[in-house]
Amino acid sequence: MVSATPAAPGRLLLAYHGDDFTGSTDALEALTAAGVPTVLFLQVPTAAMLARFPRVRAVGLAGQARGRSPAWMREHLAPALQALAALGAPILHYKVCSTFDSSPAIGSIGCAIELGLPLVGGRWSPMIVGAPRLGRYTAFGHLFAVAQGTGHRLDRHPTMARHPVTPMGESDLRLHLGAQTPLRRELIDFTQLKAGAGAARLEAICAAGSDVPVVLIDVLDDDTLRAAGAMVWEQRGAGLFTASSSGLQYALAAHWQATGLVDKPAALPAAASVDAVAAVSGSCSPGTAAQIAWAAGHGFTTLRLDVRRLLANSAAETARVVEAAAAALATGSSPLVYTAAGPDDPAVLDFDAAAAAAGLGRAEAAERTGEALAAVLCALLDRVPTLRRVAVAGGDSSGAVATALDVQALTLQASLVRGAPLCRAWSARPARDGLEIVLKGGQMGGDDFFGRVRDGVGGGALAC
Repeated sequence: MVSATPAAPGRLLLAYHGDDFTGSTDALEALTAAGVPTVLFLQVPTAAMLARFPRVRAVGLAGQARGRSPAWMREHLAPALQALAALGAPILHYKVCSTFDSSPAIGSIGCAIELGLPLVGGRWSPMIVGAPRLGRYTAFGHLFAVAQGTGHRLDRHPTMARHPVTPMGESDLRLHLGAQTPLRRELIDFTQLKAGAGAARLEAICAAGSDVPVVLIDVLDDDTLRAAGAMVWEQRGAGLFTASSSGLQYALAAHWQATGLVDKPAALPAAASVDAVAAVSGSCSPGTAAQIAWAAGHGFTTLRLDVRRLLANSAAETARVVEAAAAALATGSSPLVYTAAGPDDPAVLDFDAAAAAAGLGRAEAAERTGEALAAVLCALLDRVPTLRRVAVAGGDSSGAVATALDVQALTLQASLVRGAPLCRAWSARPARDGLEIVLKGGQMGGDDFFGRVRDGVGGGALAC
């Protein structure tokens, strides 16, 4: 937990920028649960904002670059990375999704690396994407992910192979990244790590050219996770820039704990149950679809936000859903407002046609949909002051909602499922300060996820 007094200068171990809001809270959880006091800002922090938090060892900044173009990234991501670099942490981390969501045109990880490398220097740029605690594994450079209990190579993954914006057609991350940047891409594989030959391999990579290589490090179990963290920290020199998933935080934290650089994790309070929550979902993953179906059968009032009506008349459709959700709360039921139930939902298949009918491009229509979900949640919080816990599913939706809520920062309050913690909101607006919020990526959590948000799950120290 992080309390509100200043951090000691020079104590920062890491500064990170999340490519979306859900991934940013995933990283917040990974660090805090490992005993690394962390605060996640939702806007570039001022000195006064930083001064609210004590003993902080890691600072995050949530962003929305995952759904943006390289031109947008050069305009908005570059200054954000510069602000984080100015904090002086030895590791500057651009946090990417653990399923490497990206393409040359949208959410380019290659572009982010090109922007970040000059800010820190360093002779190499490590990349860790495997995160066993999240069901993500890399072997010989290929990324595998577990979905609904089954492991898949990423180009055969039920969600990522058919992602509507950044479908994964290649599981070799070096090849996938190569379409986004000409930077040299190398690999330290798990056999080299297990043989203790990682450092020698790195020396050979660095000696092979005068440029700064991006070096993917395989992670497929706790041993390779710790070895990867040790390599990054011990070979950091005067500083490093890295584009990695939260696997980097898990890896570094494992090494920091083993060497005594950070204290053992503190016990977290139990996530208590509440009478009702409000949730909104812009996710079209099959995992979220199963969670919506579970919620419908377990006391939630599920309400579809009709996308075609929304794009034609946003105010009317938003007002309709707000009234229905407020009525559900008045009866003690928890409303769950969603735009789609899985990738085959008619709303997904019809989205481009609906956007065209409203005279909108896909990006503008998607932005309007996120804004509508944000408007629904903000209206419910304003109308029902007793509502103090909310959840958002979907990376882009989470960014829109969190921005609209006028929240400055988040800290970890309790654990619900790996990668989607219960957070405490910090805001200058009294009605929003102290709000409990969960931001969930489409693939995170079991079928009962929304039930956990409402009913709590217990607490205690979190294993890392």
